[in-house]
Amino acid sequence: MLLHRELTKSIIGAFYRVYDKLDYGYFENVYCGALTLELRRRGHRVQREVRVPVYYDGVIVARYRMDFVVDGAVVLDVKSTRRLPDEAHRQLLNYLRCTNYDVGLILHFGPKPQFHRLISSDHFRRD
Repeated sequence: MLLHRELTKSIIGAFYRVYDKLDYGYFENVYCGALTLELRRRGHRVQREVRVPVYYDGVIVARYRMDFVVDGAVVLDVKSTRRLPDEAHRQLLNYLRCTNYDVGLILHFGPKPQFHRLISSDHFRRD
């Protein structure tokens, strides 16, 4: 059984609906705006541009900005490039490592829509 199965199913459905209406070619902020609207229409709580501290020896040394957190449970990273960058998975995994979230999705609004699901667990997290 997948963690947050129904939630991620709804998010992925919203992703494909936005892609079907807008297609490929817009910048990321357009897809994020449409995705926010679509997720809220589906009854989800959506947080945008969530700032997350990165700690080293208990001191904040940097901050990440996550694209979305949906229903306080799933992190979304939106990409709208022709090709998914090699570092996209690492970026999302780092978001999960710096937070208490276990599930993340990369939503790639590329020439062909695709999503990637990542799972993190507590043993990968660092303080």
